[in-house]
Amino acid sequence: MITATKKRKPAEKGVAVFDRELDDLPQELRWREWMGRIEAVLFASASPVGRDDLARVVGQGASVEMLIDDIQAELAGRPYELAQVAGGWMFRTRTQFADAIKAAADLGEQSLAFTEMEMGVLCAIAYHQPIDRAGLKDIFGKEISRDLLARLRFKDLIASGPRAPRPGAPHTFVTTETFLMTFDLQSLRDLPELELSDS
Repeated sequence: MITATKKRKPAEKGVAVFDRELDDLPQELRWREWMGRIEAVLFASASPVGRDDLARVVGQGASVEMLIDDIQAELAGRPYELAQVAGGWMFRTRTQFADAIKAAADLGEQSLAFTEMEMGVLCAIAYHQPIDRAGLKDIFGKEISRDLLARLRFKDLIASGPRAPRPGAPHTFVTTETFLMTFDLQSLRDLPELELSDS
């Protein structure tokens, strides 16, 4: 088997050359290599990988979106999928296999169970961020406990935001990338529309 090779410029001493373009490969093999690179990057990452990061491993003429589409098509019928979430893409198991994973890993019940108040506060933060404790008090008509906020922070669903423009410049709260991934949102724009009552 004879393969065409392109003479490459020698690398600077101690610097590895990463060939994004792969001009020495036929188009079909180049496309396959780019798909493999994207899969490898996504497989190695525990969090969503954005388009700009993926574009660094493929050539100038490659469409990251088309490469993703081809990878998704190859994964049809597999127990995992390539999903777009939180501003990037990541591999995740399909939901119908959750029980099998729990049984194999002996995870028991580790669901993200919320009390009604925790869910209410999380929603208030999601829709009104950045918001401080005084803002939450205005919404709920009572103080929101630091313990409740600490539980949401422990689950990595909220984080500290910018200081509020109130006397004392209190901390505000914002949602995290984990929040987006947990609720399968690409961005906060994907939150459902709020239905406001007339009362």
